[in-house]
Amino acid sequence: MLLDQHNRTVNYLRLSVTDKCNLRCFYCMPEEGIPFCKKEDELSFEEMLRICRILTKQGVNKIRITGGEPFVRKDLLYFLRQLTELENPPELSITTNATLLEPHIEELKNLGITSINVSLDTLDEARFFAITRRDAFQQVNRNLNILLREGFDVKVNCVVMENKNIEDIILLSELTKTAPVSVRFLEEMPFNAQTGEQTELQWNYLHILEHLEAHYGPLVKLKDPQHSTSLNYSIPGYKGRIGIIPSFSRTFCGTCNRIRLSANGDFRTCLYGAAALNLRDEIRQPVTDGQLLQRIQNALSHKPANGFMAETQNTQHIKDSMAYLGG
Repeated sequence: MLLDQHNRTVNYLRLSVTDKCNLRCFYCMPEEGIPFCKKEDELSFEEMLRICRILTKQGVNKIRITGGEPFVRKDLLYFLRQLTELENPPELSITTNATLLEPHIEELKNLGITSINVSLDTLDEARFFAITRRDAFQQVNRNLNILLREGFDVKVNCVVMENKNIEDIILLSELTKTAPVSVRFLEEMPFNAQTGEQTELQWNYLHILEHLEAHYGPLVKLKDPQHSTSLNYSIPGYKGRIGIIPSFSRTFCGTCNRIRLSANGDFRTCLYGAAALNLRDEIRQPVTDGQLLQRIQNALSHKPANGFMAETQNTQHIKDSMAYLGG
């Protein structure tokens, strides 16, 4: 079992398999992209699999595959299949922009990977183009509908942004009327990925809730699962659920059970902090699994109590893009 210095059990890995993405969402990266990780600097799938094998033996029982856009990386389905064949196979889920999903939906279902988070900030085609700088709304909408029709456990994640997509809070919430989908609204992250400048938060989780209740009336508060980052509600008479994620306010830090591994091997004990070590550099040395585990445990022994402390300790001036960190 993995424990951090605050005696919190760590059993959830967010694994970014690539920093590359086929969209250019303005809050994540500039239109021309970012200096992407070179192929030789990326962890190979074999290296990732070794790390996952070590972690699952220590009680990590949930792995979320993220990016960038995970389906940009060639042979992703091969890697997912290998993960399902581990001695201690974890529960697997994926965060995706859903542009490239359609050819893989059947195989994902066959592998038992049915928990899919779709990053989608708007249901308006023009706003989609303005946010992502790519003409891909129809692909995303089609694939989202396929996932729902095929019975996947779908969560739609929307970043709420002043003057960008406020109209979509209600439009997206209406998806829950007839489908058992969870629509989750995220506060904007506290930094700009390119400049490192703090941004003023216009829409915090309380404001989002007030906006929803001004339209629908009081929402029904649901019991939040253990370690949930979202505050969960339902609209009376609707089939699905609404979630609000305080990613700026960070009200969920006290029960954090997560670690993160980026495509280039950076290991983070907190999203808001700097990398604690680089597992690519470690794994490419003559090192045993036990030694790797010891270094991971040492990093966890310095995990901050919350994201505010981690951010304060993070002296890196230019904060990393979410494409690099993994959504």
